[in-house]
Amino acid sequence: MVNLKAFLIGICLFLLGHVLAWFQLNSQFFNEWFKNNSLILVLFGIPISYTYLYATKYAYIGFGELVWPGRFVGFAIGMIVFGICTATILGEGITIKTGISLTLALALVCVQIFWK
Repeated sequence: MVNLKAFLIGICLFLLGHVLAWFQLNSQFFNEWFKNNSLILVLFGIPISYTYLYATKYAYIGFGELVWPGRFVGFAIGMIVFGICTATILGEGITIKTGISLTLALALVCVQIFWK
């Protein structure tokens, strides 16, 4: 039985965590400040880790105290966020191979949510 409220909180926290992690790791490629302040970026990892910690907690509750579904959902959201951010911010296009990978990531999420 899926606890919808906990599941949605988990999804939102995974989205936030992945977006923050993307900027933490990739901003060095388009912003001088990020390139020159790696120690501060490392410290950003503390609140990002808390975001993932709570995302995992809420996904666990949302999926009826199962760990695997939340792991797949978190992974798939990460793939989707990475693809979108990399394409829109860094201008790296989505190739056919990347598009298929993103589609598979979306399929993982759908299997975990809709397969009873």
